[in-house]
Amino acid sequence: MTAFSAIAALLTLLVLVGVLWPLWRSSRRLFVGAVATLGIGTLALYRLLGTPAAIEMPATMPEAAMPASLDDAVKQLEAELKRNPNEPEGWRLLGRSYLSMERYAEARTAFETALKLAPDDANLLVENAQARLYASPDKQLDAQAVGLLQRALTIEPQHQRARWFLGVSQRQQGQPAEAVRTWEPLLAQVDGGTATTLRTQINQARAEAGLEPLPEPAAAPAMANGKALLRVSVDIAPELKARLSGGETLFVFARQAGGPPMPVAAKRVPATSFPITLELGDGDSPMPTLKLSQVAKVELGARISRAGDVMAKAGDLEAVAVPADVGATDAYSLRIQRIVE
Repeated sequence: MTAFSAIAALLTLLVLVGVLWPLWRSSRRLFVGAVATLGIGTLALYRLLGTPAAIEMPATMPEAAMPASLDDAVKQLEAELKRNPNEPEGWRLLGRSYLSMERYAEARTAFETALKLAPDDANLLVENAQARLYASPDKQLDAQAVGLLQRALTIEPQHQRARWFLGVSQRQQGQPAEAVRTWEPLLAQVDGGTATTLRTQINQARAEAGLEPLPEPAAAPAMANGKALLRVSVDIAPELKARLSGGETLFVFARQAGGPPMPVAAKRVPATSFPITLELGDGDSPMPTLKLSQVAKVELGARISRAGDVMAKAGDLEAVAVPADVGATDAYSLRIQRIVE
């Protein structure tokens, strides 16, 4: 596992460097410090929440063995898996890497290999189904993918992604009433913004099935000091909406105006219904040391990712960022209208 751990650490480092690269031009010392701090923090969290034995690395590692890029890291991981093919986490990591590189057929094969080694892993079952969706020319969940999702729900009945994708499949197959029954239990499990999007999808499916829409929910609980701090309405250009398959993820985020790229608030929801209005508050702050309520001005952004990655990459769809005043009463509007190159 040490080789897999080293490569996984390298992939993490590459992501951190990509996120923090804008700091290099303004302050190289701050850039190095931020990468070191976040990298150490990542390893510390993994020691607390993950499997400590899996991150024990050799005291020394030859410099030539360390990959210099994501492509090199993937190649080294491929080579390591040829030598040690019975490592499900290695195959899972390879599958996720392929997804981020839009190598969908190879991702499907990698996840299938991982599943053979860990057949009762609900997350792997869902990742297999998702890879099959992305690899499909018509972006449809085939019978095998549906079987994987059903098995995941047998193992873990509350698995949210399995239930979501199963409902997507049922709507694709012209079974809106079944999709309604699959999706409605999710409303009690997801946060407010996700529930808003999901409710729209459920009501669309209910209309297709000849059913009445769901009753309006009670007012949402306060997000910070008795109110939401920002309301953001996101729409998408029609020509880009036609590119969506139903499995993408929408990220909406607020960054300090003129500050670091790390958001002070962010939400992710399925990119399935537009326009959509989301609320951001202190509960959406990824950093416990900096809350949305502690800043006065932010830049709002929105991005749609096919692979569900936090990091932006070529092929993602995004909106032009707009300035916003924290605490403003009116909703700000964002329009997804360009493709990331």
